[in-house]
Amino acid sequence: MEIKISNDELKANRPTLEEIKKMKRLPISILVENVRSVHNVGAIFRTADGFGAEKVWLSGYTAYPPRDDLAKVALGAEKSVPWEHFKNPLEAAENIKSLGIKLVAIEQSVRSVNIHQYNWGFPCCFILGNEVSGVSDELLNLAEDHVEIPMFGIKQSLNVSVAGGVIGYEVARVYNIFNGLN
Repeated sequence: MEIKISNDELKANRPTLEEIKKMKRLPISILVENVRSVHNVGAIFRTADGFGAEKVWLSGYTAYPPRDDLAKVALGAEKSVPWEHFKNPLEAAENIKSLGIKLVAIEQSVRSVNIHQYNWGFPCCFILGNEVSGVSDELLNLAEDHVEIPMFGIKQSLNVSVAGGVIGYEVARVYNIFNGLN
């Protein structure tokens, strides 16, 4: 007896790019600020596609499509998730705020709240920062709130793409419960 669903079966049940463009997305987006690794960016796209993100906003020197190395990690998600690139992260943040979208920085700060105690509101956009320096002070000042992922080991942070997955699925879970979808 076969336990796993085969790759062919998974692909047969997957929506096409045309179908995905017509599907309702969650009012959750991601602002990526100065992420160095193109592989992290590809993984963020793949995660955003997985939880149904509305958009990925890429900013600063963060890599953006079309790039073969990004596409290799994203596995096509860079084509299924709407995205936009801004050279200036502050311009991207101001643009997002002007759309009435709440900006939430994912960062350990003096005012950060645990992701499980935070009162998520929608639409929202969470900010993921640089792998070493995190979210810039300028974006921290523009964000309405700061949220952190609790850490229990000797390391005090997660890889940025992993953090994006943790936050993305937690926010999607909260949204789905709030809207009676789970």
